[in-house]
Amino acid sequence: MEISILGSGSWSTAIASLLSENYDVLIYARNKEDADYINKNHKNRKYLKEFDLAENIKATSNLEDLFKNKYIINGIPTQSIRSVIKKFKPYISSDNVFINLAKGIELGSHKRISEVFCDELGDDISFAVLSGPSHAEEVIKKMPTAVVAASSDINLSKDVQKLFNSDWFRVYSSTDLIGVELGGAIKNTLAFGIGMLDGLGYGDNTKAAVITRGIHEMNRLLISYDANPNTINGLAGVGDLIVTSTSLNSRNYRTGLLIGKGYSMEDAVDKIQMVVEGIPTTKALYQLSLENDIDLPITLEIYKVLYENKNPIDSVSSLMGRSLKSEF
Repeated sequence: MEISILGSGSWSTAIASLLSENYDVLIYARNKEDADYINKNHKNRKYLKEFDLAENIKATSNLEDLFKNKYIINGIPTQSIRSVIKKFKPYISSDNVFINLAKGIELGSHKRISEVFCDELGDDISFAVLSGPSHAEEVIKKMPTAVVAASSDINLSKDVQKLFNSDWFRVYSSTDLIGVELGGAIKNTLAFGIGMLDGLGYGDNTKAAVITRGIHEMNRLLISYDANPNTINGLAGVGDLIVTSTSLNSRNYRTGLLIGKGYSMEDAVDKIQMVVEGIPTTKALYQLSLENDIDLPITLEIYKVLYENKNPIDSVSSLMGRSLKSEF
């Protein structure tokens, strides 16, 4: 069986390497030169370029080629997904199963990625998400990793679980699609804030406080959407927050770190040279919280730093000066 991957970024490349142990893989690269390079040299010249790719990993720059296969894995960043769906819409069939790797909330609509897919392709599509603490740089090295496959259809989540599971890549199943998507989105914002704290030179006490209260904020968001709050205690919640907020492999953490050190948002993103999902997601979550009257104080302060040029030190003071309350 051949599996298609939409996108040729670092996470798509790592997933292609993982799947190539059991399946043929076809990667879509937008630029023909990038696709040709993969086919000729068995390397991705832009991402994880130091790693060799298996010969059963092929690439194409023709979108239509992907949809001959049943499984379509989406690695396109959140804010570009809708426009790409519109391009491949004529090629899909009822047999296609979509598995999403991206994490975020769409600007404007404030919709989860599954909702964007349903908007464009209809509510009857087969859709699942793979999420959890999983740096591409470690997955491609076959370091032990655990993630969760979520779908509103339990049978589909179990199918995806079996598709990806290996000796070193363990997959759990879930039916809480909403909770897994929201957890994967807000953890990027929180990781951003924790990076800023480190950039400012604050210590472990401060970081532990923001991580802990951030988990509470994640929980509040899920409850407001009638998702399962236990999801936050799992891989798509606490697990992903830990790995994203404590590692230099995390582009959200690194961007926050640079902003804490005094870089502008534009200069920090330019230095990272990769899509930083947490920036637009922070804006979407802020607007969503206003629309739905959800109290997300840490997200609010991170938004103000990113979009209103608030001094990060003043944001810390604002959080510390909030009215006193019970912990739970």
